[in-house]
Amino acid sequence: MTNEVAIELTLGELSLDELTALTRHAEATDLDLVVLTGEDALLDPWTTAVWLAGRTERIRIATGRPGSPLPAVAAKALASAEALSGGRVLVADPAFVRLPARSTDDVDGHAPAVHAARRERRLAHRRPGIAYDDLPASLAATAVEPGDPAYRGASSTYLRGGSPGLVLRPRSATEVAHAVAFARGHRDLPLGVRSGGHGVSGRSTNDGGLVVDVGALDEVEVIDEEHHLVRIGPGARWKDVAAVLDGHGWAIGSGDYGGVGVGGLATAGGIGFLSRKHGLTIDQLRAVELVLADGSRVRASREERPDLFWAVRGAGANLGIVTAFEFEASEVDLVGWAQLVVVVSDLADGLRRFGEVASGAPRDTTVFLVTGRPQRDQAVLQLYGMVESADPEVVIERLTPFAEIGALARQQVVLARYADVMAIAADVGPEGHRGYGEPVTRSAYAPRLTPELAADTAALLDTGLVHFFQLRTMGGAIADVPADATAFAHRTPDFQVTAMGADRTGLDAAWDALAPHFDGLYLSFETDPRPERLHDAFPPPTLARLREIKRRYDPENLFRDNFNIDPQEGPHD
Repeated sequence: MTNEVAIELTLGELSLDELTALTRHAEATDLDLVVLTGEDALLDPWTTAVWLAGRTERIRIATGRPGSPLPAVAAKALASAEALSGGRVLVADPAFVRLPARSTDDVDGHAPAVHAARRERRLAHRRPGIAYDDLPASLAATAVEPGDPAYRGASSTYLRGGSPGLVLRPRSATEVAHAVAFARGHRDLPLGVRSGGHGVSGRSTNDGGLVVDVGALDEVEVIDEEHHLVRIGPGARWKDVAAVLDGHGWAIGSGDYGGVGVGGLATAGGIGFLSRKHGLTIDQLRAVELVLADGSRVRASREERPDLFWAVRGAGANLGIVTAFEFEASEVDLVGWAQLVVVVSDLADGLRRFGEVASGAPRDTTVFLVTGRPQRDQAVLQLYGMVESADPEVVIERLTPFAEIGALARQQVVLARYADVMAIAADVGPEGHRGYGEPVTRSAYAPRLTPELAADTAALLDTGLVHFFQLRTMGGAIADVPADATAFAHRTPDFQVTAMGADRTGLDAAWDALAPHFDGLYLSFETDPRPERLHDAFPPPTLARLREIKRRYDPENLFRDNFNIDPQEGPHD
């Protein structure tokens, strides 16, 4: 935050209306920062900064630290201001260059100096190997460089930080093609593709490379009422999709969190609350529009480029950038939404019992489990899921076996719309994600949750290497689809398993020891970069077919940074 040029507004010299008007004018003039100084008998600087943030959309407002003599109160004020403003209220840095303003003419007069300082800051933070000045005009207006105020949010994702050299934010399929052309001129750099930025695997950001963020392509449009066909942009979030479809009495199964972007999930698989009844998200996909590595825009479906359509459903990140999806939505009425907490004294037995109940439940019932390290000889199992029924008695009947797995500590069961469940996800403000660090996740499919797997999992959790462990129940309609029908070939396991920790070496070693229990892995939740993971994700026949398709559509391997299917490698490499 140092060496930035800011417009300085002085409390006591300006009324609240004047402060508001000048802050809004500074934002309209495309300035980045206002600093509040001075004292006022009525206006507290910190409260005023939050007020101004609430009446603007983008500009940052800085002032002194909260004036409370109690450190805990000041810290709470800081945290509250950051949460309420989306990170736009900050403590003033002494190194800010401050240009006093008392009128809109002052703001306009200072604007050239502020913009010049911004350009200088941009130049100073540029990364080597990127031809910034060759960026097409269509992309330059929205691109984010390391020296830009928006960089913190544009560089990070939901769970982790990043430091890409340039984030491209196309607003149309044509601009996506321009972004791909720019990326072709930088083949030596990492290339990430981002829709909602929620991907646990972390591959939608990088260090020093390019990121193509398609978040602006977020339209949701019903194109055929009779056949329930919906056209959705990759940047739409599933909570927004659910809200639109709810007006028609429809839904598309979409994972377990409404804040996830459509693009990543709809090219990887999509294991969610409706999957056991309606299949994976990709099973409801009917066509895609995408930009290929050569910049061409194509459509793929069962009738048009069926090989590409097959590959996109499970390995889409390797073939291009999808700019639109066409789904066939399902009719979904009220659902039973359940959040249960049960406590068990024997974690292995609790996991085993959950496995029996969840995999044996009717197709209309999908319940996931989350747990962590046992404490004081007790383990807490958080169960959450859905019963696709509007009948309260059916909902209770389906959920009762889950409540009996251990001592029921908490329960919340309601009839709700599917859209209401997706709407639980928090909105991402204009400042973007604020993730940091490098969490480690490992993924697998478990054909069955055997007593042996339950015991080994309990032992792993007892080490403390895993702070988040999840079981997603599969089966039902997922298994109805033949293994060779899509690039997502692991159709028969009962569970998808995810473990998250911070120690890569320790977790990898412990997870590798569990390999005899597993068969395959889910790309979206895997951070292990070792090449063997590609063979876990795709069985040999699937991988061989994907390599052939990759040779046809991306022979120079532009899209290589998400479980790279190298077209030059042989079937057994």
